[in-house]
Amino acid sequence: MIEIPAGFAQGTIERQGEQGQEWVASLPSVVDELLDRWNCEIAEQVGHGGVGIIVPVRSADGASAVLKVSFPHPGNAHEPDAFAAWRGRGAVLLLERDDARFAMLLEQAGEGTLAELDDVDEAVAVAGRLVRRLAVRAPAGLPRLRDRAEGWQEDLRKDAARLARPLPRRVVQAAAATLRELGCDQPDTLVHGDLHFGNVLRAEREPWLAIDPKGYVGDPAYDAITLLRSRFEDLLAADDLEAAVLRRLAIFADAAEIDRERVQRWAQARAVMAAHWGREHGDPAWLIRLTDGLAELLT
Repeated sequence: MIEIPAGFAQGTIERQGEQGQEWVASLPSVVDELLDRWNCEIAEQVGHGGVGIIVPVRSADGASAVLKVSFPHPGNAHEPDAFAAWRGRGAVLLLERDDARFAMLLEQAGEGTLAELDDVDEAVAVAGRLVRRLAVRAPAGLPRLRDRAEGWQEDLRKDAARLARPLPRRVVQAAAATLRELGCDQPDTLVHGDLHFGNVLRAEREPWLAIDPKGYVGDPAYDAITLLRSRFEDLLAADDLEAAVLRRLAIFADAAEIDRERVQRWAQARAVMAAHWGREHGDPAWLIRLTDGLAELLT
């Protein structure tokens, strides 16, 4: 049986309580069952992400793959649906799935991520080109972002009234206008939902492949904010923060073939939402300040 990484087990139990403890305890037998069913054997040490374990495996024909088992949560439910829709186009291939166990057998990508590129502009451009390739027509049954737009607007209004150190009113109003005007009118396009630099891996079949999608349906511009929140240190080191932010968004928009204004408006709205979320959930003060700054300069 596999050994569950101690830090992952502890973090899961702290977040999920008794349910997390029971799930962690079940993982070794679940992995053994899946390895047997999919005719694989463990090839390397077990790793993990934030919500799941990653088991490098080798199939009976000698091919390398990855077994991923995630904590059962609605936010993880549509990951295999996204991979199935892409069929390896810009993302790792889905080889097998067990939805009841939140488990997948996936193509193994290479070593390294976009976060390791020295040229941040190139990293942003790569992410933009991936967004363009991943923007396929979404299958039925995936969560539509347009269905959440009215709730987001209501949350903005309530949060602005009750949270400490609120953002300027004009900043919140601009975000609300974007959600009202763009949020309810979105295409039926598959959206990754969390395309930060760490979720894009080097590969051989294609130069770069996406992992860990949320499987949303909506506007591809929705993902722009994650590229501003990746490699924050590069933005902070810039002589002109506003120019650096706008440059990064422009590179992304052009590579993804999305209207620049639409990208900027979505980034501003999501920065406001992130700033409110950070206040509510105890983000570090420096991160709240930076997210506030992004929200204001994009207004």
